[in-house]
Amino acid sequence: MTSNTATVTDRPSFENFRRRNQALGKFSQTLVMIALVGCGLFSLAVTIGIVVMLATQSVGFFYNKEVAVNFWQFLTDTRWTIGQTQGIPRYGIMPLVSGTLRITGIAMLISLPVGLICAIYLAEYATSSVRSVLKPVLEILAGIPTVVLGFFAIKFITPWLLQPLGDFKTFNAGSAGIAVGILCLPLVTSLAEDALRSVPNSLREGAYGLGSTRLEVTLKVVVPAALSGIISAFLLALSRAIGETMVVALAAGSTPTLTADPRGPSQTMTGFIVETFQSESIEPDSIGYYSMYAVAAVLFLFTFTITLIGQLIRMRYREVYN
Repeated sequence: MTSNTATVTDRPSFENFRRRNQALGKFSQTLVMIALVGCGLFSLAVTIGIVVMLATQSVGFFYNKEVAVNFWQFLTDTRWTIGQTQGIPRYGIMPLVSGTLRITGIAMLISLPVGLICAIYLAEYATSSVRSVLKPVLEILAGIPTVVLGFFAIKFITPWLLQPLGDFKTFNAGSAGIAVGILCLPLVTSLAEDALRSVPNSLREGAYGLGSTRLEVTLKVVVPAALSGIISAFLLALSRAIGETMVVALAAGSTPTLTADPRGPSQTMTGFIVETFQSESIEPDSIGYYSMYAVAAVLFLFTFTITLIGQLIRMRYREVYN
């Protein structure tokens, strides 16, 4: 009788305890949801703030009290002489775009194929002991400061690798492109390897069951199955190369040139922004001051377009496995 009475007496306390737990769980979920929404809104607000800042400041470049810059001339003119004291000022961004694409192209010629080959080896061929050694090496390479790679390009790549091959200047697009390629190599390797290792083993086993060799399985089954991740790695490395600053500011030079020759000096959009920002002769509300924001807006459009293309490619070639 006592036992039954105790059971009946304990039942309300258990119900209260369960209700408190449910209430606490709902409150925790609400807090987590508020935090997630807050983080998302903060990211959106930062993006909108950057766009608004670039748009409003870039207007000062085209509607400046010193000189009126034509928008079409800005996009098509083949001379960029802002910051130079001699000659008639020219405001064509094409030399800066050319320098950026030239260095980025050299970097991608190095980082994309080499990074993909390294990723294939690590994901499909390397043993666990070899992978345990190579992965930390790649992480160390990714952790090297970009300013160190800039000095490496000046002191090693140019005199020891490039100048014996031709008339390479001390500051040139070739050495800067190679250094940026080394910078992007760990990024491509790591992301591409993750994409390759995410492919289910059932696809590999099925191909082996049909008599395929390891090379055939890798190139005809695994790589196509991981294509969306590999392309995403390539586009992310491309954005990283376009936005690189310190390497090109040190190794590429400061002369805007509209040419495909990698032996001479070159100036990228990021290099111009750094040089102009550090110049003591640039005054606020001047044409040189607003030119930094106009170039930054073009750079933002470049990276934003690459991001959109990456999203479309990821949606088009994405593979979903059960």
